[in-house]
Amino acid sequence: MESTAPTPDLARQESAAASPAARELSPSSERVTRAVYFLILLSSISTWFVAIRVPLWLDETISYWQIRLGFFQIPARQGGLSFPAFSYILWFATRIFGTSEFALRVPEILAMLGAVYLLYRTAAELFDWEIGVISAILFSIHPIGVYSSIDVRPYAFATLTVCASLYTLVRLRNSGSLWLAALFGLLCAFAVYFHMLYGAILPALGLSFLAAKWRDRPNLWKQSAAALAAFLLAFSLSVPGLLYMFRTSGTHVWDQAPPFREFVWTLAPALLPFIAGGAVLLAAFLRKINFTSKVEPWRLILCVAAGLIPLLILFLISVQTPLHIFTYRYRLVAIPGIALCWGWLLSRLDSRALRLLFCLALVVPTTYEYWTSPVMKRHSYSWKYAIAEAQQLAAADNAPVLMCSDLPEADHAPMPAGDDVKDSSLFAPLSYYQLTVPVVALPRALNDQAMQIGSQFLMDASAHQRRFLAMGFAPSYPTLKWLTYIASNAYTVRTVGVYDDVVLLEFTPVNSSSTHWP
Repeated sequence: MESTAPTPDLARQESAAASPAARELSPSSERVTRAVYFLILLSSISTWFVAIRVPLWLDETISYWQIRLGFFQIPARQGGLSFPAFSYILWFATRIFGTSEFALRVPEILAMLGAVYLLYRTAAELFDWEIGVISAILFSIHPIGVYSSIDVRPYAFATLTVCASLYTLVRLRNSGSLWLAALFGLLCAFAVYFHMLYGAILPALGLSFLAAKWRDRPNLWKQSAAALAAFLLAFSLSVPGLLYMFRTSGTHVWDQAPPFREFVWTLAPALLPFIAGGAVLLAAFLRKINFTSKVEPWRLILCVAAGLIPLLILFLISVQTPLHIFTYRYRLVAIPGIALCWGWLLSRLDSRALRLLFCLALVVPTTYEYWTSPVMKRHSYSWKYAIAEAQQLAAADNAPVLMCSDLPEADHAPMPAGDDVKDSSLFAPLSYYQLTVPVVALPRALNDQAMQIGSQFLMDASAHQRRFLAMGFAPSYPTLKWLTYIASNAYTVRTVGVYDDVVLLEFTPVNSSSTHWP
């Protein structure tokens, strides 16, 4: 098939001319520069491993719960919100690596490494190899990227498909292949397979596709049709989950809307704006800022659209509606595009030494902080320690544990009872960190259901003078206070401890020895 698009050789010449990063070096200097960049990239990736052995947090235990009963039970345990692509991958990985905390995180690391490589290839095609490495470094060292690289959730795989989509799109610029266009459409749909909210990238990909192919009209319409047909065919499998999300949107409401500073921080986190500002001032002093060379508009449209459009969608939904979704793990969808934007901005520094110095100034202190700060070694809060302490305290007399769910959905669902509690997605931490004693389920918030279950339980327990425990995460503190208040006449209440903000209370009958729970 013939194409009217520029040839690949011409495109590479245009890219090299557009970026001041392309400079002739002696072979030995080129090798040294590449080696230094490679070491910087390895240093930025090393930050992923700081917290790799920490306990699973709430959502990670949900991932384990979804695969716990085996391959054939996975679809039934998805909850209606997502296609089970990630669960199948995770289940298969556990057959190879096992189910330890470290082993469960291996697939996500591999997916993020793939995303880094594809982002490098994308930026190298858009600009040159040096900007490709810088973009990969900025993606790898971004706090959201570091966090998500070991998160036992589908976001790393969704990001891998986003980066694959961007790379395929860049390759489409100079190709008339309908098969490549169909692959682009499939990859766009696959991002949604891993998480519905990654659909926020779709407007950016569509706009970038039109910008890249606008001057290639003969192929634009044919490739658009091929990409759209492949996308709709693949996306149809996600429609039931999308409809379910809209029908139950009120049950997925989080606590508060994000402040605007979170939006700005995502674009320029931690030390990045200060070091970049210093590099620009130094470049201006040395007259090393390039104002003359131009970049084809479609390249900038791709970078800016991939970085800003999904981030704006998530932010505006969170600000304008009760559906607050501007969280770390969802914002990851925009980080590849943000890294590409920063890569292009740094290409305006007309000095390879300054760009290299910028990367060193950013990565060295950031890596040092990650590896030395105790705060950085904590991935997220975990129920592990509270459950372990509850097990130790309750095992002697089989004392029951009142446990508040940590999911907003629990406030809109009937609570499971008996053995069903320990195999409920609303109490997923118990599927990985187990309690052998009876567990009584409570909602996340202090609502009518929580008060009804708590009052009935307390009536039965006090009648038989039974000791029991209660535990809940921060949103459930009002429930724990309410339990303490209504039990104050019949029980002595002791705060056993606070473990990653999970409070564990012990209720001992007044003037009576506790009895064994049947």
